[in-house]
Amino acid sequence: MKSMKSRKQRKELFNAPLHKKRKWIAAHLEENLLLKYDKRATSIIKGDTVKVMRGSFKGHEDKVAYVNVKKQCVEIEGLTMTKADGKKIAKPMHSSNLLITKLNLTDKWRRKKLERGLSEETRKEIEKEAEDQIKEVEEEQKKKAEEEKKEEEISEEPPEEPEAEAKPTEKKPAEKKPATTKKAVEKKAAPKAAAKKEGKKPSATKKKVAKKTPAKPATKKKEDKK
Repeated sequence: MKSMKSRKQRKELFNAPLHKKRKWIAAHLEENLLLKYDKRATSIIKGDTVKVMRGSFKGHEDKVAYVNVKKQCVEIEGLTMTKADGKKIAKPMHSSNLLITKLNLTDKWRRKKLERGLSEETRKEIEKEAEDQIKEVEEEQKKKAEEEKKEEEISEEPPEEPEAEAKPTEKKPAEKKPATTKKAVEKKAAPKAAAKKEGKKPSATKKKVAKKTPAKPATKKKEDKK
């Protein structure tokens, strides 16, 4: 950075493009790695083993779970913080507070970068270490896949029902039709009997007949014959 003013430095860090921010997420190497790779520091990637050097989690050592390039922070396995509502989230750590104790060598591009200017013996050691790490990663992936399959099988299997004792089949009572009482029958027969006595037919439902308008008398033409 050219400027010595802190406000201008902060502004440049905030507005920098991602390819520059990615390079700035770097940390110092441990002493044995420093002598092996002949480097003071390198960028942190997912899978690197890291040790916390400052803060309340000082001394904690574990793998890097996630690298947030935009916010320029790192999430480490096992480091969590509780929010005001009681929910636990990953604790973000700045790369300047970390020390790299073991490098992730599964990426071939990273290996090429580290092997520049080194002897053949150290290169062979790096390649062997990389092969071992790749095997470990494959084994972990297989274990995870098997565990997921087992969980799916358990969730798909229906729960076993206890053997129910044979209960006698209960017959449902037949639905009873409403019984016609004598009084109801007498009421229905009463108008018919009264009509028979009078000699009239029982009154049926009257149909509505449209009234016809009387035809107008034809006007006779009076012929005056004189």
